[in-house]
Amino acid sequence: MSRKIVLITGTNSGFGWLSAQSIAALGHQVYATMRDTTGRNAEKAQLLSAVENITVIDVNVGDDVSVKQAIDQIIDQEGSIDVLVNNAGYSMNGVAESFTSNDVKGLFDINVFAPWRLIRQVLPKMRKKGEGLIINVTSGFGRVSFPFATMYSASKFALEGLSEGLHYELRPLGVDVAIVQPGAFPTEMSQKYHPGSDDSVTAGYSAIAEVPGKMMAAIGGLLQAHNPNPQDVADAIVKLINLEKGKRPLRTVVDPITGELIEAANQAVASEYGKGLTLFGMGELLR
Repeated sequence: MSRKIVLITGTNSGFGWLSAQSIAALGHQVYATMRDTTGRNAEKAQLLSAVENITVIDVNVGDDVSVKQAIDQIIDQEGSIDVLVNNAGYSMNGVAESFTSNDVKGLFDINVFAPWRLIRQVLPKMRKKGEGLIINVTSGFGRVSFPFATMYSASKFALEGLSEGLHYELRPLGVDVAIVQPGAFPTEMSQKYHPGSDDSVTAGYSAIAEVPGKMMAAIGGLLQAHNPNPQDVADAIVKLINLEKGKRPLRTVVDPITGELIEAANQAVASEYGKGLTLFGMGELLR
């Protein structure tokens, strides 16, 4: 397989950290992005930079200028970007009503607008070349919305919708768009609890006040029982990169706990989706 230029966001921990190293080990050139490489992420940036075939770049995915500068830098050095992995994400949990408009804007800026910032920058080169791969890491919660993960699910639903439409728009042009749907894994993001900032509404939910705690306890118990390995998500990303152009599936579920539920939802939609495209005069995009 030819050497590819791969850009991955959110590589300071979790899936991004593992994916960068797994892809680089295959001989591909990885550009690993994270924030604050001279501050709180300095040690992680140094460790990742020491790995062969990995170059760490300080990028704020929430800023148009920062994203454009980074991609321009990579294209100046390499001529193109073959694979974009939108992995950076942010989780917020709690009573939905406690999320202010600013809370939701911040969440969507990282989980939806940031991937779009990067996609918009890499697409022109990919289209011109007639080849490229965009992998968007969503979540099982981007297919079904659980209580107290409502806003997080809403953001991941949005990224799923963006990815699904692009999958069919871009495939005829030689560019593949694929979704990876992880379940619950013991990563840094999953272990941090970020509630909405308006806690004045909490008293109004006293009737179900114990439910969020029960949910977190149940998830903790499932993680302990199943011991899911985050490397499985990195392996799924590597597998998509290795697959032949045009043969990559739209969705890949990586979830040993609730994967059957998410897979069933995916299959139920897929069985009717083709009929819908054909009905709207777009059946040719299925081929």
